[in-house]
Amino acid sequence: MKKKDNELGFVGHLDELRGRLVKIVIAVIIAACIFYAFIDSVFIAIIQPVGKLVFTSPADAFIARLTLTIFGGLFLALPVTLYQIWQFVAAGLRKEERRYIIFFAPFSFFLFLMGGLFAYYITVPVALRFLLSFSSDVIVPMITIKNYISFLGTLILAFGVVFELPLVLMFLTKIGIATPDFFANKRRYAIVLILIVSAIITPPDVITQLMLSGPLIVLYEIGIIASRFTYRK
Repeated sequence: MKKKDNELGFVGHLDELRGRLVKIVIAVIIAACIFYAFIDSVFIAIIQPVGKLVFTSPADAFIARLTLTIFGGLFLALPVTLYQIWQFVAAGLRKEERRYIIFFAPFSFFLFLMGGLFAYYITVPVALRFLLSFSSDVIVPMITIKNYISFLGTLILAFGVVFELPLVLMFLTKIGIATPDFFANKRRYAIVLILIVSAIITPPDVITQLMLSGPLIVLYEIGIIASRFTYRK
């Protein structure tokens, strides 16, 4: 009978996850529709670092607008997305642990914004200067709008997510899943994993990978220090 109750609990969590995902998708669609009304102004702003862009097939301009609209919807719907994620996490916590979300949920939104701003104002300009520095009189850069939007959106999303690392370490420590000593002892494995993840989610150049893996390693160390303040034996 106990096994059956656990199975029902597992099914209940799946239903909870499905419901949260549906709400997130609806929020992103609504946010994307709102964002599309300002897409021309956004295009002008984000293209300034490279001047002009080109497209090499008839569908590229349309795909670029669609991609930018999706990214814009994801960013505008971020508060709803984080709220749904934390509500799903809260469903698996004990009653006394759910109060922690009052602190962690708003702070996660702040960290995501910090990561996105870091990517847009620091990582992207440096990466573009490095990559475009290889041009010459016979090698002229012609950046397609589709590739540029994908490059920009991927980096901003990636940095927004990885900046959540200290908060994740603190939260896992707070609810008793891990300890600061555990994170410190697994530092070598964490660094290897960080390098692998950075290589996967960034363009295939060393500078961009280091600009993601470097802050991520620093954030991991910050997370260890911060988790010591939240740790209770």
